[in-house]
Amino acid sequence: MFHFSASNAVNLALSVLILFSLITWTMIFAKGWLQFQLRRANAAFTKKFWQAADLAAAEVAAQQADSPLARLAKAGFDTQHSFGKGRTLAHAGDRQAVLERGLSHQVKKEQHKLEAGLMLLASIGSTAPFVGLFGTVWGIMNAMGNIAQTGASGLEVVAGPVGEALMSTAIGIAAAIPAVLAYNYGVRVTRLMVSEMEAFANEFLRLACQDDKE
Repeated sequence: MFHFSASNAVNLALSVLILFSLITWTMIFAKGWLQFQLRRANAAFTKKFWQAADLAAAEVAAQQADSPLARLAKAGFDTQHSFGKGRTLAHAGDRQAVLERGLSHQVKKEQHKLEAGLMLLASIGSTAPFVGLFGTVWGIMNAMGNIAQTGASGLEVVAGPVGEALMSTAIGIAAAIPAVLAYNYGVRVTRLMVSEMEAFANEFLRLACQDDKE
């Protein structure tokens, strides 16, 4: 019959925590690089957009760029061009309302892309300490069982198993800390980029409505 020893429990916990750490650091580097690229692309597109002579030139700049703000501008231009060409619910309302709805929808789409992976980091940050605690509790229970069976209670009997078990909790906390920090930073960056997109959408709406009046 298989006996699930303290070493088995601790090794299982450590294996899970190592997997958590690998996922966390992969996400940190991947999301960090992606966010850096997106911010740089947004800055480049914003410069071209506001240097354009008119909205037609700005549309050309949007078609040539690939960034959240560029895709937001494309969605705005596409909504403008499609207005009045169909009688669907998506085009119900006046031009400003339809354009505002299209821009808002695109902001939500970009926000969902930016938030990808953040819930995984949050889950790792919240569960890793408990995985480590599981290994610790199981290891201590086995150490106490060994003391009961052998009748020996000296420090040399429990030091090894208990120390091995406590290591699991320490590694669990060590795995959780970078995941929590990365999650908090990712949320902050996402909020800033969403705010930037919302501000750009408002400016785009203002320019589009002004252009229609002219």
